[in-house]
Amino acid sequence: MASIDNLLVSLLVDEVVGGFIVTVPPGHVGCIYSIFRGVLKNVWHPGMHFKIPLIHRVKLFNAQLIEYTVSKDITLKENKEIMGDEVINAVTSDNKFVAVEATVLIKLDTERLPEIWQNIGENFVSKIIRPVTRSRIRKVLTNHTLIKALSTDRSIIEDEVKQELIDSLTQHGLHVDNFYLSSLTPIEGMQQMEANDIKEEIIQPIESDTNNVVETRF
Repeated sequence: MASIDNLLVSLLVDEVVGGFIVTVPPGHVGCIYSIFRGVLKNVWHPGMHFKIPLIHRVKLFNAQLIEYTVSKDITLKENKEIMGDEVINAVTSDNKFVAVEATVLIKLDTERLPEIWQNIGENFVSKIIRPVTRSRIRKVLTNHTLIKALSTDRSIIEDEVKQELIDSLTQHGLHVDNFYLSSLTPIEGMQQMEANDIKEEIIQPIESDTNNVVETRF
């Protein structure tokens, strides 16, 4: 079983190597790798399927709507592919600093799963979801003052981040259902240099990751 935090659900669920029979449970799909043909285009839906031992390797993926949680309770040191992130520090339009906790509801495009596995690999959380989520949240907050972000603009920020995530993640086979802000906490004592670093991340959110994605093959 994939090494994940027990409190969070992973997109990658399990791997089946040996045996003739594979049972895909409800809410999951299977993607098949052949040592002769690579990642196969067909996807296995819930039910019983037959495979050739030693020739086929099957990955089970979560096809349900799941939460990607940004929270102070998450630590990435233990698992980079956990469906979540540590608190995101952002800068508002009036150069105030804020710590963001939030939840994104995400679902895999199961019909594009072979393409995702082939081109991105298993590490699409650390390669795609996390850097995109960080940069889109930070981008949106640069358009709002701290006072408004904490009061009247909260729902506007949620809608803007949601649309930014849809625009960025759909092309990678990931559907964004919704985005919710859990908390926005003002941060005191951060320096201008740190603010510049944060803004720099917004400009080039995933260019390096996109380059790596193209090179990933199974």
